[in-house]
Amino acid sequence: MTKDNPYPADLFAGETALVTGAGSGIGRGVAEWLGRCGARVLASDLHGDRGEAVVTALRATGVAAEFLQADLASAEGHAALAEAASAQGPVAMLVHSASPPRPERQTVGAVTPEEWDAMVDTNLRSGFFLARTLGQRMVQAGLRGRMVFVASLHAGTPRNLPHYSAAKAGQVMLVRELARYFGPAGIRVNAVAPGAIPGGGFQGDFTALARKVPMGRVGSPEDIARAVVPLLSDRCMPYVTGAFLPVDGGLALGNWIDNASALDD
Repeated sequence: MTKDNPYPADLFAGETALVTGAGSGIGRGVAEWLGRCGARVLASDLHGDRGEAVVTALRATGVAAEFLQADLASAEGHAALAEAASAQGPVAMLVHSASPPRPERQTVGAVTPEEWDAMVDTNLRSGFFLARTLGQRMVQAGLRGRMVFVASLHAGTPRNLPHYSAAKAGQVMLVRELARYFGPAGIRVNAVAPGAIPGGGFQGDFTALARKVPMGRVGSPEDIARAVVPLLSDRCMPYVTGAFLPVDGGLALGNWIDNASALDD
C-alpha cells in the first residue's frame, strides 16, 4: 500500500479481470485500478484505438493486459467476448461498464428504436448473458468469482433519457437475480451507481451541479474505481452481494434533475 494506492498491490495477484467499456471514463479508471492491485486486465471496448491505448498504458506500468474488441450492442457480441476472454484463461472478475453515448436529445419524445436497442442490448441483454456465461465458467473452474455492474442513480430517478434509465433499472434487478443464483457457489455480484462524472455520458453545467452535491464537487472515474476495488475483494467485502452502492458524494440525497415535459421535445 502507498499514499496513492490504499489497497495492497497484490490484492488481486494471480487473478484475471474482464472490464467492458475500458476504453474511456469509468471503465478505464476501473481497469487502471485493478491493474494497480495486481490483477491481469482484459480491457474490452468497441473502439480499437481507445482500447489499445489503455492496454499500452497499463503495460507501461508493469500490468499484464490484453485488449479484446467487442460490440455488445450486436446480437452475439456477448458470446464472442465471453469466448475471447475465456481463451485467455479463467476469468475471476467481471466489471460491466460498457454503455453507448447518451446525447441529451435522446429524450422520451425523441429517442429512436435504434438508439433504444443499442442502449438496452449493451447494458442489459449483453450484460446478463456475459455475466451468466462467465459465472457458469467460474463455477466449473471452482472460482469464487466476483462481478460489478456499473449502474446509475437513474435506475430509480427519471432522467428524460428513458432507454438509459430503463436499462440501468433493469441492471439492478439483474444484479439481484445473478447474486441469488450464483451465491451458493461463492460468487458475489454487486452494482455501483455513479453520480455526476465529467467525461462520461452526462453533459451539462458541472459547476452548477457541484453546488447540489453535499460533498461540494462532482465525481471522477477514480472515485468509482476506488469503490469497485473493495467490492471485488474478498478480503474487504466477502459478505456483500446483491448490493446497490451509490458513489455520488451524496447527490442522490436531493432533487437535482429539472422537470421534463413534452414541451421540451
